[in-house]
Amino acid sequence: MAPIIVDTGVANLASVRFAFERLGFDIAITDNVENIVKASHVIIPGVGAAPRAMDIIAAKGLIPVLQSLTQPVMGICLGMQLIFETLHEGKLKGSENIKGLGLVPGEVTLLDTKGAPSPHMGWNRLKIERNDPLLAGISTGDYAYFVHSYAAPRADYTLASANYGHRFSAVIKHKNIYGCQFHPERSSQIGAKILANFLGVDA
Repeated sequence: MAPIIVDTGVANLASVRFAFERLGFDIAITDNVENIVKASHVIIPGVGAAPRAMDIIAAKGLIPVLQSLTQPVMGICLGMQLIFETLHEGKLKGSENIKGLGLVPGEVTLLDTKGAPSPHMGWNRLKIERNDPLLAGISTGDYAYFVHSYAAPRADYTLASANYGHRFSAVIKHKNIYGCQFHPERSSQIGAKILANFLGVDA
C-alpha cells in the first residue's frame, strides 16, 4: 500500500502532502485505521499545542493504532514531539506533564533559548551525529527551517542536532520510528531530500 499522512487534526496537512507530491509521490491524508495499518510508510505531522493534539488523536481512537505500527513512521515538528513518552507542554497552563505516544523513550521539554526569542523560528544549521539512510545526501552545515518552543535532548536516538541556546535533537531514529523537529516541507532541497529518503527506508 502507498504511504499515508495521518490526519491529526492539528497539522499543516496540505503543505506536507504537497511536498511529497512535488517529489512525484501519491500520498493520502487519512485517519482511517485500516489504511494507516496497511500503509508502507506513515507520517505524523503537527502544528500547535501537544495537549490538544493528543486529545484529538485519542478521540479518533488512533493511539493504540500508532503504537502498534511496525512499518517506518516519521513525526514532523509537533508530530516528532508526540512520538515521545512524556511531553512537558502541559505545564504551560499549570497542569501536569502529558503522555505522548510512547514510540520513543524520553521527554520533550521547553527549549532553553538562553535569552534568545522563543519560539525558535527560522533557518538553522544541522550537525550530523550519526550516519543513516534517512540523511543520505545531507551534510553538517546544511540548513533546515524550524518553528518550535519544545525539543528533545540529544541522546542515543539522535541522528542530527541543531543549536539554539543549547544543542537539541533535530532528527531522530529509534527502531522503525523517525522524527524531524524542523519542517522538511519548508526546508527547500534539504527537506525534500529527507522526505524522499524516508520513503526509501525499510522497517
